Amino acid sequence: MRFAFLFLLIFSFTHTQAQVRLSDEAEIIVVTIGPYQGEVWSAFGHSGIRIVDPNRSIDWFYNYGLYDFDQENFFLNFAQGLLKYKVGVSRYDRVYRYYEKQNRFIKEQYLNLSQEDKQAFFNFLQQNVRPENAEYLYNYVYDNCATKIRDVPEGLFIGRIKWDESYKLEGKTIRDLMDDYLDYQPWGDLAIDLGLGMQIDREALASEYKFLPDYVHKAFEGATIANDSSEVALVKKSLTTFEPEEEEFQNRLLTPLNTFIILFFVVGLITHRNLKSGKRTKWIDALVFSIVGFAGWWVVFLWFGTEHLSKNNLNILWAIPFHFPLIFFAGKEKFRNFFKTYFKVLAYWYCLVLIAWAMLPQPLHQSLVPLVLTMVLRSFYISYDLRKPKAS
Repeated sequence: MRFAFLFLLIFSFTHTQAQVRLSDEAEIIVVTIGPYQGEVWSAFGHSGIRIVDPNRSIDWFYNYGLYDFDQENFFLNFAQGLLKYKVGVSRYDRVYRYYEKQNRFIKEQYLNLSQEDKQAFFNFLQQNVRPENAEYLYNYVYDNCATKIRDVPEGLFIGRIKWDESYKLEGKTIRDLMDDYLDYQPWGDLAIDLGLGMQIDREALASEYKFLPDYVHKAFEGATIANDSSEVALVKKSLTTFEPEEEEFQNRLLTPLNTFIILFFVVGLITHRNLKSGKRTKWIDALVFSIVGFAGWWVVFLWFGTEHLSKNNLNILWAIPFHFPLIFFAGKEKFRNFFKTYFKVLAYWYCLVLIAWAMLPQPLHQSLVPLVLTMVLRSFYISYDLRKPKAS
C-alpha cells in the first residue's frame, strides 16, 4: 500500500501519451493486493487501478506507491516527511506475477461506469502519469497509494458517489487500525508507536479508514454512483483472481518485549554484582542511558523537525533526550551532588510514568515496560552509588 517502494519501478514501461479512445469493451478495475510480511511497509497491503481494453491491446496498472531514489535530497526528505511519491504505469501481467510470487491475494472490482465516465477516468490517469504531474507529497494516513484510489473517482465524479461506511467501528483510532496489520512486524510496530504521536490517537473518521487498502475495497464494495436518472452500485463485479496459499507466520525470538526483558535481567544481574563489589559498572549505564537518550532525540526531531504525524508524542516521558550525553558526566566528581539528586528524581519519575502507563491518552508500546523498569533500577542504583562516601 502506502509503503510500496521503488522496486515496483522495474515494472514500469514506456507507453504512449497520445489520446486513446477506449472501446466499449474497456473496463476500469480497482485492484487490492493483500499484505506481505517480507517488509514492514508491505504489511498493510497495496492498491492500484487496472485499465483493460482488449480492442486497444491495453492492460495497464496505475500505481501511486512509487518513489525515486534519485530525487533531490532523498534521505533528508524521507527523514523530514517531505518525500515525494509518484504514480507510474506498468503492464498488469508483470505486476500480477510479482504479487502472485509473493503469495498475496489479488482482488478486483469492476466499476459500473458509463462509457463517458470510463473515458474520463482513463484520460485523468493518462494525464496524471505524465512526468510533470506524477509526483505528490506523501503522507502515511492522508495521502498515500490507497487514498489516491478513493480520491480519483471522488474528484472526477463530484457529488455522485456515496461511500459505504458500515465498516467503521466505534472508538477505533488510526493507531488501532495500523496495529491490526502489525502482528508479525513487532519491531515495525514498535517503531511506529515510538515515532507517531497523539495525532493518530483520536477516533478515526470513516473516510480515514481508507488509508488502508482493505477499507478502500470495502468502501467501493458498498458504494453507489448517481447517473442521469438513477443510482447504481459502483462495483458491478468483484473477483478474487489469486487466492494465496496458507502460510504460518511466527514472530522472531528477539521481539522487542523479549529483548527488553533480557536487558532487564542482564542489568539486574550486573546491579546485584555492583552492590556486592561496591563498584559501579559504568559501561552498562553508558549503553542503556545512551539508547534511551538517542530515542528521545529521535522523538524530538520527529516532533519539531518533520512533517510526520509525530507531534505531541508522549514517548518523551520515558525517552528523555538529556540522558545522552549527561550519562558520560555522571562519574565526574565536580558533578557528584547534581547527579545523585538527578538520578534519584529520575527513578521516582519513571515509577510515576509506569503507574500512569495505562491511563495516558497515547498508548505507549507495552514492550517498553521492562526497558523503563531497567531505567528505574539503574537510576536508583546510580543515585545510591553517588551518595556513598568518597573512597580515600
